[in-house]
Amino acid sequence: MGLAQDKTNVFEVVLDEVELDISNSEYLKAIGYGDAAVPVKRLAKMVASFDLKSLDIYDNEEKDYYVHFKIPQGKVLAIYNQKGEVIRTSEKFKDISLPLAVSNAIIEKYPGWLISGDIYRVTYVKNGELHKTYKLFIEKTSIGKRILKTDEHGNFI
Repeated sequence: MGLAQDKTNVFEVVLDEVELDISNSEYLKAIGYGDAAVPVKRLAKMVASFDLKSLDIYDNEEKDYYVHFKIPQGKVLAIYNQKGEVIRTSEKFKDISLPLAVSNAIIEKYPGWLISGDIYRVTYVKNGELHKTYKLFIEKTSIGKRILKTDEHGNFI
């Protein structure tokens, strides 16, 4: 499901099967679509292929359109320009599969600890910044719990 909003109203958008719009392939490439966890891929595909021009509020004026996408594992706020191009996103996912680099970093630094949960955040800006971070909840019976933060390469922040 997606939500689109202008300054005064919020509209619900039901999303069916999607086809990728080549104009947003830059977004998919930047976020690492090919290596992403399944829920991340699912929402990224929705964001990249969303047809902004199908909205009743679309008027081809030079302004930004804010669209919310949500599934049980995560959510994305995508901002599109009047051409339908993704210009910014703010993304958050819970308890997804971790990249091998992140898992290995935890195993090396915290042997015997269990990863009990994670939060993955992505901030994308077209032709600009891309930030990917993992907030990890780890625990060990004899010691307790800890919260760690890494980038997508397993570097601790």
